Amino acid sequence: MSSTKGKIRVLIAKPGLDGHDRGAKVIARAFRDAGMEVIYTGLRQTPEQIVTAAVQEDVDVIGISILSGAHLYIFPRIIELLKEQGATDMLIIGGGIIPEIDIPKLKQIGVAEIFTPGTHTTKAIEFVKQRLQGK
Repeated sequence: MSSTKGKIRVLIAKPGLDGHDRGAKVIARAFRDAGMEVIYTGLRQTPEQIVTAAVQEDVDVIGISILSGAHLYIFPRIIELLKEQGATDMLIIGGGIIPEIDIPKLKQIGVAEIFTPGTHTTKAIEFVKQRLQGK
């Protein structure tokens, strides 16, 4: 992972048909302002495109912003594709409109944390820094 080489590298992705990316852009800027390198994939990314970009960019973190309600498909698919690529050391976080009842399911499959609307960006930044500390 590249965090041993300096800056934490984060990929922010907007999967599916979501057309609203303000939250993704806000978190991308917050991570960048916190000294991280950020790659933003843009709108309407497939899980395959997200994983390909994450592997090619050698990121430490994949941040998924999702509003469509497809989180129980998107996250497991991304994790499955990462396993196929042998890239299981990336920290997976998410944000957006994800019902509280689904968060434990996502954590059980390997999503490190979900940040729901209203979460301050500093909470996500500190979470990432703490999880990657010492790597």
